[in-house]
Order: sequence, then structure tokens, then C-alpha cells
Amino acid sequence: MYTLGIDIGSTTSKAVILKDGSDIIASSVVVATVGTDGVPKAVEGVMEESGLAIGDMSCTVATGYGRQTYEGADHQVSELSCHALGVYRIFKDARTIIDIGGQDAKVLALNEQGRMINFVMNDKCAAGTGRFLDVMANILNLKIEQLEIEAQKSQNPVSISSTCTVFAESEVISQLAAGAKIPDLVEGICRSVAARTAALAKRVGVREKVCMSGGVARNAAIRRAMSRELGMDIAYDEKAQIMGALGAAIYGFSKVKQGEN
Repeated sequence: MYTLGIDIGSTTSKAVILKDGSDIIASSVVVATVGTDGVPKAVEGVMEESGLAIGDMSCTVATGYGRQTYEGADHQVSELSCHALGVYRIFKDARTIIDIGGQDAKVLALNEQGRMINFVMNDKCAAGTGRFLDVMANILNLKIEQLEIEAQKSQNPVSISSTCTVFAESEVISQLAAGAKIPDLVEGICRSVAARTAALAKRVGVREKVCMSGGVARNAAIRRAMSRELGMDIAYDEKAQIMGALGAAIYGFSKVKQGEN
């Protein structure tokens, strides 16, 4: 049995095909704003990788920011539930999940059975999100994947005090004009994101094991800064960016097993 999970984020579309609810046989990630051709490309990617077709899927589940826009899904499920399912599949001892998305940041608390028992979300401001990092990278004339590399070179991190993306942009420009080094600015930016997200986590009540999910989790500088803020290790898996899609595919499998599809 094959199930397809599609995570339609604000800036990236992810897709995962599961076999019998356990084996990931294909995954794809397409960077494209919601409402564009990102979703079809992500689905096409997993079909090509697996050699399967949409008709072979027993259930298709859409999640994420743009899940309501996808008409080909059998179910549409909150990304909170899907990230919980995906992370718990990889980390059975996960109790806190930090997911920094393109437009928001979410922190989930799980119980011993992997069920979400609490959450908090910042979706009112771009500060502390992937969008914030994109804006800062553009100011510094860097690609988003270069942030991690530059941060490792920092010897004297610059404090970014502004909690608003617009004001932080002005602050970074002023620091550049004053002669601040790019690595120090990048490390300061990463610490700023971590500080804002850690504040959310503390509202939920942080319990180990703490895991990061989503695309921003791939940035080791963010993970280091988050560990520093929380005073505990951050668990990470290379599948972090597809956790939501993985959880959606797991959800689809459960629905088929229950005879609800």
C-alpha cells in the first residue's frame, strides 16, 4: 500500500511516498511560493523517483500553509499534527518539537505516546521565521545556505536587538556601515531567531528530547544558537525538511487501515 503526503508550505512544497506506512520510497522538495507550480513539481518528483503514479496511491493527504489549495487530497490535516507524527516516527523520545517555517514558528509539546498536548505559534510577525532569514541573507548578499558557513567564522557576534524584521533590516544595514563583519552579523542574526523561538518554547514548557523540524532546522548555526538559548541538546535528522509530508503520509496510512478512505 502506498500513501502520499504533501506539505504545502508558504515557500516550499514537500512530498513523500510511504510504502505500508513505514518505508519512505520517495521524497522531493521544491522551492516555490504557494499558489505556483511547486506542488505539481513536488508530486511529479516523487512519482518519477518511485516509478509510481497518482492512481497507485491508496490515500493522499495535504498539510501545511496551503493545504486548502490542493484539490487532489483525500484529507487535509493541520501541519501541527503532521509534524508531530513525522518527528515521533523518527524520534520516539521526542517531547518538544521546534518548527521554524517560512512564515511562522511553532513549538509543539508531545506526550509519551507522541500525541500533541500543547502548542504555541508565532504567525503574526516574520521575525524569527525563515522569511526573516531570507531578508537578512539578501541584505548581506548571501545565499540562504551560506548563512551556516559564515556563522562558523564569527569571532565577535553582533547583537541584533530589533524584534521587527523591518527594524532589524535597518539595524543590520547600520552595523554594516559601521564596519561590522559579515560572519559576526550572521551569527547575531541566527542567535536573534533562536532567542525569539526559544521564548515561544518556554511558554509551552520545554522537555527533552527537543527536536527541530522543517527547512530552517538544516541550518546548524540556528541549531547551535537554539541549544545555547535552551541549555540543552537539539536533536536533528536529515529528513527534517520533509517531516510534515512524512506525517501526512503516515496519517493517510492510518486512515486506510481504519477503512476511512
